[in-house]
Amino acid sequence: MAHLLGAETLHLEYPAKVVFDSVSLGVDEGDRIGIVGRNGDGKSSLLAMLAGRLEPHRGRVTVRGGVTVGVLDQGDTLDDADTVGHAVVGDSPEHEWAGDPRVREILAGLLADLDWSARLDTLSGGQRRRVALAQLLAGDHDVIALDEPTNHLDVEAIAWLAQHLKRRWPATGGGLLVVTHDRWFLDEVCTVTWEVHDRIVEPFDGGYAAYILQRVERDRQASAIESRRQNLARKELAWLRRGAPARTSKPKFRIDAANTLIADVPEIRDKVQLQSLAVTRLGKDVVDLQGTSVSYDGREVLHEIVWHVAPGERTGILGVNGAGKSTLLGLIAGTVSPTTGRIKRGVTVKVATLTQRMDELDEHLEVPVRVVIERLRTNYTFGAGSKAQELTPGQLLERLGFAAGQLSTPVKDLSGGQRRRLQLLLILLDQPNVLILDEPTNDLDTDMLAALEDLLDSWAGTLIVVSHDRYFIERVTDQQYAIFDGRLRHLPGGVDEYLRLRAAKPASTGAVASTSAGGPAATGSTADGALTGADLRAAQKELTAIERRLARLDGQISSRRTALADHDQADYVGINKEMAAIGELEHEVEELEEQWLELSDRLP
Repeated sequence: MAHLLGAETLHLEYPAKVVFDSVSLGVDEGDRIGIVGRNGDGKSSLLAMLAGRLEPHRGRVTVRGGVTVGVLDQGDTLDDADTVGHAVVGDSPEHEWAGDPRVREILAGLLADLDWSARLDTLSGGQRRRVALAQLLAGDHDVIALDEPTNHLDVEAIAWLAQHLKRRWPATGGGLLVVTHDRWFLDEVCTVTWEVHDRIVEPFDGGYAAYILQRVERDRQASAIESRRQNLARKELAWLRRGAPARTSKPKFRIDAANTLIADVPEIRDKVQLQSLAVTRLGKDVVDLQGTSVSYDGREVLHEIVWHVAPGERTGILGVNGAGKSTLLGLIAGTVSPTTGRIKRGVTVKVATLTQRMDELDEHLEVPVRVVIERLRTNYTFGAGSKAQELTPGQLLERLGFAAGQLSTPVKDLSGGQRRRLQLLLILLDQPNVLILDEPTNDLDTDMLAALEDLLDSWAGTLIVVSHDRYFIERVTDQQYAIFDGRLRHLPGGVDEYLRLRAAKPASTGAVASTSAGGPAATGSTADGALTGADLRAAQKELTAIERRLARLDGQISSRRTALADHDQADYVGINKEMAAIGELEHEVEELEEQWLELSDRLP
């Protein structure tokens, strides 16, 4: 493969820190490189040097003649006075850009819902991010460098971007460099991973899952120099192999080696013990939304929501921006009142919300971290049963990546990621039993995300998460729901099902219109395997029967979990027997959901 650009003995330093020392590397045609590492270790600086935006103090970057490099900055560099259309295509005549299939695909994928003539200062942060991406992708670049491209994007836009980058060049053409904490995106797009650490750049074959395997091997061979990072990485690898096998199906991911490494790693969460403890702490009632609707200025945002939030439930909420996710969280937290319907709350429920605004830190801005934690409770219990741990606030800070030297730093001088972690610590030490996380992954690097996930694995309570980070939401929750047209819908197929439903929405509208205008439907299936006619009606009938059975099973599971609150907590045999019965029902649910997915995939 032809060489595109390279770096020779790069050295970069600031007054208090050497960032890179004698780093040499290259980018060839066909390379799709993900750049990972802890915040502050130099990922964005490396990207800026390779893109020609930052000069190294020593060494040089070489670019093959004629090669063009396009860059998406982490910050917003758009002109507020510009319009959407002009920002993307400039002064190009309409017949030129409108006749380009790639530009049309980009506009349809990123900007279909935006007014072409709207000024940029009227757009939200997420909308501006999509404009900046469209502006870059509409250009003809040999190398594209992306710095946190998924910031402010929803799950749907992230999935579109991943597919576009995979199709943009031939397999042996073009070059991609991407800095991101979105681990699903790294796995979906990248074929090489560069880890930035300790003033060097270490390359690994494959995407994020393959990188995790190789890093575990590296750390083990180095006699576990970084034992904490190794344990978290092995735990994450266990989830990647057990909970998300599709991520590790690439040839470069050595399955046998992975299975050997995780042979002694337990399941990431002891669901039985956590469920039992959650019932003990919460009782049988948490929050029930009973036909709840919310309207603002006459516009209905949520319509007749029915949701029984169970003790120990771990649920992820999906939906486009503006769908009503924050309103739904407000109903659970009690900060939003329903327009119609009612909400029933358990008497022992204590809800805490990790917001995007970090309001909890306002009163502590001038105070050193050490003083903040000294004001808190002296210990905190994590986990359940034999795995329960008593941790001090200082130990919690250590698990969340704070070094001893950072404890004297005033809160106002912490980085965004450090503030985010301190905010979570303050909330957890308040001992809530219902935890709501609203975009918790903002400002966290991949190692800190793994540490946060590890912490949540041993948290016994009800967890509700809204996040655009697909990897995180699949990792810490057991089920997902989505808001469509103001209604809450269960997603047996998880995020993949959500994306299918979103993609099929316009098509299904067109299908209804064409059916009503056309002749009688044929019997059988279409060329792509979709059912039609009598077969379609039979499948729809079976689908309805499965949905009814799933609803009954959900009711039985919920009732049995509620009954645990009244069970003698000293009767371990009885509790284990009841939890085993619940497990059998959940297994039946899984089998029915598989049947549901197979049938729904064949429906037009």
